[in-house]
Amino acid sequence: MAEILFIALFGLMILGLPVAFAMAISVFLAIAFGSSYPEIVVVKEMFSGLDSFPLLAVPFFILAAEIMTGGAITHTLLRFASQFVGHLRGGLGYANVISSTMFAGISGSALADAAGPGAMMIRMMEKGGYDRPYAGALTISSAVVGPIIPPSIVMIIYALQDQEVSVGSLFMAGVIPGLLLAAGNLATNGYVSWKRDYRSTEPRPSKTEMLRTTAMALPALGLIVLIVGGIRGGIFTPTEASVIAVFYALFCGMFIYRALRLRDLPAIILRAALISAAVLLILGAARAFAWVLVIEGVPQFLAETIISWNLSPILFLLAVNVLMLLFGLFMDPLPGVMILVPILAPISHALGIAPDHFAIVVIVNLTLGLTTPPVGSLIFVVSSAANLRPATLIREMPPFFLANFIVLMLLTFVPVLSTWLPRVSGF
Repeated sequence: MAEILFIALFGLMILGLPVAFAMAISVFLAIAFGSSYPEIVVVKEMFSGLDSFPLLAVPFFILAAEIMTGGAITHTLLRFASQFVGHLRGGLGYANVISSTMFAGISGSALADAAGPGAMMIRMMEKGGYDRPYAGALTISSAVVGPIIPPSIVMIIYALQDQEVSVGSLFMAGVIPGLLLAAGNLATNGYVSWKRDYRSTEPRPSKTEMLRTTAMALPALGLIVLIVGGIRGGIFTPTEASVIAVFYALFCGMFIYRALRLRDLPAIILRAALISAAVLLILGAARAFAWVLVIEGVPQFLAETIISWNLSPILFLLAVNVLMLLFGLFMDPLPGVMILVPILAPISHALGIAPDHFAIVVIVNLTLGLTTPPVGSLIFVVSSAANLRPATLIREMPPFFLANFIVLMLLTFVPVLSTWLPRVSGF
């Protein structure tokens, strides 16, 4: 049955079928032609994968991100970031990274990051004299921070697969790695801007203008503090935080920035519903896929094989890096977490690797897969937003691949980068 499962999956993905449909159809084929189970069990497992209270946070965080974009909050954050660095050489590139990092503290999604502030920044950078392919490549790389800095949809899913970690501890663990990824993108932008002489045409804003822009941005920045502070302080759970984020974004968009109208809400809700349905469909299909692997004994076989190698913790983490980077070439982070974490996390715990450290290594690896061909979702989102061929964007990506890989190695070999903040936060 496992042979049918993998052959069908890769065959369907080569044909260009979306990953959720490829997984679901491959499971149906494996059950129909390789087992005596009734096909209805696939539907049961898909629904079981979605029957979870923490998963309610996913559609609400997506809705909050859509409301932010429609309610001028995203534009306000862009202006706030641009006022500090927009006048420097490569300044709009710096603003791109900084705004993506701030937006990551609200959306929890790389795709929302790229489609929201990222698309706006590409247009601004092109007007400022930057090559459009470079602006798109920078947007792809800076959007990686979205699932790393809390809140994070991928971290919520990870915590459901590994009982050794909590959503709160993973949120804290992601702060420093996310900032390191942002720093890597800033450094790369600085180097490329110096090499290509991307000089800014924006005048340095006056102190009065900066104070006015900062005051306008405070309500938007307050949402980040509200989400992270509320979860850390035990005031509400991550699921409750997602609902609060929606109402806070509504309040800011309608009454503070006054850019959101009631007639805009149906279109915003529809976009959020479509994105949420796509995410949840992937999760349900991944749950059914993982169930077939379990009944076939694939996780147990892989675990026993890896244990028999007697790898040290460092060698195990290096092997995980290779596996995850290869897996990320063909699979999005959400199904990757659901399929691989139940197999690998128990082995990492047995080797004495800190659960938060291992979780960050896995999540960063799989998230970087969003930037790599042939299935990197960020490449296709940004190519659509920037009206560029994916191959054109990929040619601009090598400096960012290198910067992100260096950060990944730091996170692998320096566990304290992932474990210090959860420890001092009481997790």
